[in-house]
Amino acid sequence: MINKLDERLKEYATETQCKYIDAVNQYGSERKAANALGVAKSTIHYAIIAAKKRAAKQGYAPANDLTHPVPQSHYAKGISTLYGEHGEVKAQWVKSQVKAEDLRETAEHIVDSLTIEPQKPIPPPEHCDSDWLTVFPLGDPHIGLYAWGLETLDADFDCEIAERNLCTAIDNLVSTSMTTEKCLIANLGDFFHADNQAGTTARSGNQLDVDTRKQRVTQIGVRIMKYLIDACLKKFKHVTVINEVGNHDDEMSFVLSLVLDGIYLHEPRVEIDLSPSSYHYYRFGKVLIGVTHGYQCKPDKLGQIMANDRKEDWGETDFHYWLIGHVHHISRKEVPGCVIESFRTLAPKDAWHSASGYRSGRDMLRITYKFDAGEKIRETLGIKEIANLNRKN
Repeated sequence: MINKLDERLKEYATETQCKYIDAVNQYGSERKAANALGVAKSTIHYAIIAAKKRAAKQGYAPANDLTHPVPQSHYAKGISTLYGEHGEVKAQWVKSQVKAEDLRETAEHIVDSLTIEPQKPIPPPEHCDSDWLTVFPLGDPHIGLYAWGLETLDADFDCEIAERNLCTAIDNLVSTSMTTEKCLIANLGDFFHADNQAGTTARSGNQLDVDTRKQRVTQIGVRIMKYLIDACLKKFKHVTVINEVGNHDDEMSFVLSLVLDGIYLHEPRVEIDLSPSSYHYYRFGKVLIGVTHGYQCKPDKLGQIMANDRKEDWGETDFHYWLIGHVHHISRKEVPGCVIESFRTLAPKDAWHSASGYRSGRDMLRITYKFDAGEKIRETLGIKEIANLNRKN
């Protein structure tokens, strides 16, 4: 006998979630529904969970004896249930409050609005050098930032400019790279400029200069990362992606990883690091690389953190590097056991940073490591070079 999903759940579901609920009821399971619709089973599973959460927030969760939903404009703040001696519900009191959209619910809407189709495998390059690793550090892309050059005394900036600059930069840096077996795309955090529709920072509530709606910014951001990954797949045999947690995108950084994991579900040459930690590591032979945004810990402590988090790897490697973002400028410092480096961004200053006196340069680079010798090659592509390439294209 098939246990069908509650049809009333669709009252609290998005259009896409309703489609998934109907498919599960029609085909009898999430897996069969996923096969019929041509999507990942996890896509359907988490969409239904999101619908159930939204229903529960409205006070509707029959499995928990919650059957008195509050109006759509409210959420259930508290529910008290009086049970009889045989477990029957005798009375129930529901307290409601006008709801404010929180970050997680917004993220669920954004994920649901994206059309996620698994990427078909891309043919790998024929000849790759296994002794080398290519790394692309993405310094704080800030997709969704808006800047008016007349105000900031810098360049104009919006989603379209961000996409054009990043894609041009990766095209150029990939084309001039040696063909290595392994590649690491290290998104150093603050990939998205804002985490919520209001365009404010999560911790301080500071108002940010944002370009357009968050759903659109997310779609563009996912498209940019897909472009970067696809470009690398044509040049390198294995591509690993780390999306670091930034202070501007605490939640959207993880949403980005989840979406990319769904897109590359059937591409064995891509690994999306799904760890929610603020510290990520990548080992290549005698090289150990740490990735973090850099806003939660003083850089001088990062060597100790790496040695503690990766005791075995630390002892078996000779070359230790930390790649960090956050500060938007170049800094390179050696502490006992490792080198710590921060990177510039391709994004220009917004109004606040301009008024505060920040004047760092803008570029993107590629670093190549040898498995038994550490860093050997790096190439930097400045924003003026990127602008010239854009004009030629």
